[in-house]
Amino acid sequence: MLYLSRKLYFSAAHSYRIENWSEEENVKAFGPCSNLNGHGHDYTLEVMVKGKLDSQSGIVVNITDIDKVVKSFVKEELDGKFLNKEVPYFMKNIPTTENIVSYLWDSLDGKIENCQLHKIRLRENDFLYAEQEENSMVRLTRKYHFCTAHRLHSDQLSNEENLALFGKCNNPYGHGHNYYLEVTVSGKPDPITGMIANLANVDEIVDQEIMKKFDHKHLNLDTEEFQELNPTSENVAVVAWELLAPKLNNLFKIGLYETEKNYFEYYGPGKE
Repeated sequence: MLYLSRKLYFSAAHSYRIENWSEEENVKAFGPCSNLNGHGHDYTLEVMVKGKLDSQSGIVVNITDIDKVVKSFVKEELDGKFLNKEVPYFMKNIPTTENIVSYLWDSLDGKIENCQLHKIRLRENDFLYAEQEENSMVRLTRKYHFCTAHRLHSDQLSNEENLALFGKCNNPYGHGHNYYLEVTVSGKPDPITGMIANLANVDEIVDQEIMKKFDHKHLNLDTEEFQELNPTSENVAVVAWELLAPKLNNLFKIGLYETEKNYFEYYGPGKE
């Protein structure tokens, strides 16, 4: 089985509001997204399909066949629209990123010939995206940035072994990174709010459990979590899970960018 992905872009406006709620209730649930006049995004849509390789053509499906289905649907239904006011589905369902992904999946599944829809990912901005795969719930990912220093050094190894294993990262004074942490939750969008999780709540939890503990800190010297634990990015990802999982009961995955080249994922115990 081969997988291929096609990316396209569209812009749309929307508002997060429940008409029979008070203004105070809407603001509490949706924050600035509850603005009655709406706001908008330049969305990035990635559609991944899968299929068997055709031995004669050397392809799974012609990319133009994907474009004919996806581009025409997006252009007609979403691009340049105020979703709540112009798309019947979103007149009844709040156009959260999660709901838009579900709508796209239901609308495109089975519509592209000679292949099978595998995954849809919709990126609202650089720090938020939602995705859905076949036979899975919707996932929502929020990205955060923090700066920290650390020294890679294991007390279970000799000084010589640490230097040989970690090289310049074993510098006694430490070194630093601009980390990007991705927190992914999964579930079914709430039928009323259209959300898997309230992002304001997620932001508050991440701020308390991650940002205030690690941002602009030296992990080895300033944090309780790494007093006796080597602060490799692998361990940082696991610790982030352990701090967030008790507060986010639908936590699905932790992703951690140490640099643009180095990325780490952790799905929690028992999910490997």
